[in-house]
Amino acid sequence: MLALRYAEDLRQPSTASAWGSTAAERARPFPCDGLVAEPAVALFRAVDVAAPPAVVFRWLCQLRVAPYSYDWIDNLGRRSPRRLTPGLERLALGQRVMGFFELVAFEPDRHLTVVAKASPLGGIMGQLAASYVVVPRGERSARLVVKLVVRYPRGPVGWVMRQLLPWGDLVMMRRQLLTLKGLAEASANGQLA
Repeated sequence: MLALRYAEDLRQPSTASAWGSTAAERARPFPCDGLVAEPAVALFRAVDVAAPPAVVFRWLCQLRVAPYSYDWIDNLGRRSPRRLTPGLERLALGQRVMGFFELVAFEPDRHLTVVAKASPLGGIMGQLAASYVVVPRGERSARLVVKLVVRYPRGPVGWVMRQLLPWGDLVMMRRQLLTLKGLAEASANGQLA
């Protein structure tokens, strides 16, 4: 009986790989699919947002200037803006996003797709691509679903990243999505200009 239960646990996605997402969301295609050759892992994160899809997407555009996670860690202590920055909604391929990502695809009010640019940090983590997808749930609500695909570097660094990246990403992206959710909901309720 214990062996059967253990086998069932192995088939279920862990919190580190699937926080907030549903099986249907994990099964759907994402724009980042195919951007990383032979990915080792796909990580999913999702959150419900009580704001119109266009408002949620507009807050995603803010990722061009800040990560909206734990600013003291990934924004050098600078606070991510709490008001919409005019002009950030004017997207173009090749724009920088969250510091070391590059915008490679987007559809207004639907998704932003980014890949990690070559950098010392990107090289340590491996090859990364992510899609932030806004799924409408009516006129006043949406689901924000993220898929991150990763190909780890080879050797000991790759082994370490395989152990740490899913949990580290969970901590950081969970904070990011909850922050964006809160800001989008405040905007939709007229609490932010």
